[in-house]
Amino acid sequence: MQDFGLYIIITKPELSYEEIAKICVRQNIRMIQLREKHLTDREIIEAGKRIKSITAGTNTLLVINDRVDLALAAGADVLHLGQDDLPIEEARKIAGDRLKIGLSTHSIEQVREALTHKPDYIGFGPVYPTNAKARPDAPVGVGMLKEVLSFADVPVVAIGGIFPENLDDVVAAGAKNVALVRHFMQTTETEQRIVEIKKSLTGAKQLSLF
Repeated sequence: MQDFGLYIIITKPELSYEEIAKICVRQNIRMIQLREKHLTDREIIEAGKRIKSITAGTNTLLVINDRVDLALAAGADVLHLGQDDLPIEEARKIAGDRLKIGLSTHSIEQVREALTHKPDYIGFGPVYPTNAKARPDAPVGVGMLKEVLSFADVPVVAIGGIFPENLDDVVAAGAKNVALVRHFMQTTETEQRIVEIKKSLTGAKQLSLF
């Protein structure tokens, strides 16, 4: 998998799932993840199917986190696994080649271990302190992010506590794929903010894919 730029994560958004999906398609966002821990299995499948009905046939891939069964049932393109989820080998036994798989990592050791399993990409963070998760991991900082980027052989998504005011430092560390969760979700101006961040990233000449 090539670097894909902005990684949009849907978590308790102000806008509807459908509207966010339409925005992502219009803006040629490559990855959109449904991460709604409070929803039931049925609700996740139904929401995933609604998003997929919009992204199907476009450059935007639907990511479902944690559960391979829900990802398959929703027709997702990608499964994103956390450290406490089903091992990637077991997920591959179930999904075969129907899903690309990404892994969350929170330390150098976890990154090195994750890379031995040849995921399609990894998430690394939180770069900065964040309350986007109920139990956030300790911040890794841009120094550790830079180190990971120096040896990772798959795309790395910088995530956690990233906002416009610290984005330049993340990009300066070498990040080519970034996730700004609250900045895009806790607003009705999601598309405007995506456009602004894309311009910022393009202006830094760090990204070639949008």
